[in-house]
Amino acid sequence: MTRQTGADDTWTNPLRDARDKRLPRIAGPSGLVLFGVTGDLARKKLMPAIYDLANRGLLPPGFALVGFARRDWEDQDFAEVVHDAVREHSRTPFRQEVWDRLAEGLRFVQGTFDDDESFDRLAACVAELDAERGTNGNHAFYLSIPPSAFPTVCKQLSRSGLADDDGDVWRRVVIEKPFGHDLRSARELNGIVNDVFPEDAVFRIDHYLGKETVQNLLALRFANELFEPIWNAHHVDHVQITMAEDIGVGGRAGYYDGIGAARDVIQNHLLQLLALTAMEEPVSFSPHDLREEKIKVLSATSLAEPIDETTARGQYAAGWQGSTEVKGLQQEEGFPPDSVTETYAAITCEVNTRRWAGVPFYLRTGKRLGRRVTEIAVVFKRAPHLPFDQTMTEELGQNALVVRVQPDEGVTLRFGSKVPGSGMEVRDVTMDFGYGTAFTEASPEAYERLLLDVLLGEPSLFPTNTEVELSWRILDPVIEKWHREGSPDSYAAGTWGPPSADALLERTGRSWRRP
Repeated sequence: MTRQTGADDTWTNPLRDARDKRLPRIAGPSGLVLFGVTGDLARKKLMPAIYDLANRGLLPPGFALVGFARRDWEDQDFAEVVHDAVREHSRTPFRQEVWDRLAEGLRFVQGTFDDDESFDRLAACVAELDAERGTNGNHAFYLSIPPSAFPTVCKQLSRSGLADDDGDVWRRVVIEKPFGHDLRSARELNGIVNDVFPEDAVFRIDHYLGKETVQNLLALRFANELFEPIWNAHHVDHVQITMAEDIGVGGRAGYYDGIGAARDVIQNHLLQLLALTAMEEPVSFSPHDLREEKIKVLSATSLAEPIDETTARGQYAAGWQGSTEVKGLQQEEGFPPDSVTETYAAITCEVNTRRWAGVPFYLRTGKRLGRRVTEIAVVFKRAPHLPFDQTMTEELGQNALVVRVQPDEGVTLRFGSKVPGSGMEVRDVTMDFGYGTAFTEASPEAYERLLLDVLLGEPSLFPTNTEVELSWRILDPVIEKWHREGSPDSYAAGTWGPPSADALLERTGRSWRRP
């Protein structure tokens, strides 16, 4: 491998033709230090994603993975944990030769976040890997830990010299959400992190932005003349962005109680999807240009007023999830019987630009809803004139373009069509594109794409501190109001949220889609 000079600081293989954009991106010499190796995220997502990248030939032969935790483990104990996670959760088939090569670079350092000696041992381990594995001083530090521990770990990385970047090597930090709990705390945390790592070395993970269908939204808009001319307030009636889950929050009380659905999902995932849906065409798809357009949208976005009528929140009660009877939140282990944490949140946003003036963006998320689905639905205005009798179009709805993020990734277009027969009867039909049927190659998991981007130094899919702070600016007023008002509305598990959520749209003559 040789280093390609330039602003993007990537690595190139001299045996490959750099002009061929179809070739896979392969990470250069590097290693990853993983804090929080005993958590579910590491076991179910991160470790399998690392193996899948290795299995696809996208990691360098000398790649190193270092685990850091309090457990009394040796390197071989950590290797066994990674092996079991890979066998159980990896997307690609298990191949012994790939595993053997990956296992050679596995190391474990026992320690605690507040112990100087632990980080000194970690620094020594990283230096050994540079010499033994050829990682060349390039390391990313993945903080799969509670946000309260970020300041301590960042300061330890600085004190031990692990965050030092002398220009010939790179050091990066990867941070999981939530990034703060309001605008003030996000600014404080940004300051702490940026005191140690420059902003271009900070990668804030939003795994939704790594999903193929989210990225396909940009291709759908900007690679096709068909949609962009009508992607504006002249033709769009409203936009619905939904992330619904059919699971509860049992076992997650330590994280979820007091956080709630708005902070957990709307502040990051859904506002990022709004930005990608509403942004103007970037000058290029470089990280800088893409981020600039998202920042413009978020800067122009605000909550619709009055908040009492344009937002809704709820908390799931006992009910039925399919054929299974399930508990309400207040009966879940770890939650107090008087918890006021919302498990459903819906807000109305306005994007105050010429393109979107007057078009409401409805964002909703919830636990224990009817089914698991994430989608972006662009609902168009009705035709200004229908030359049909009322009986001919009784069932005709509004045209809609729906981007399905998960599951069954794809795009659906709903429009009116004549029913076969001698009469003129028009009904809604759909045209459907599915990734699973249109392409023979399976889509990689989001964490595969994002981890590879970290190692490549490709920040396009990672929100900047400005985006994080703008998102909190949008959301803070409704969270503060809900905090003052006390308990959220109740809704039965397995339904689609509280009655106040339906009323939110009914006031404007609209209704929620039933995915």
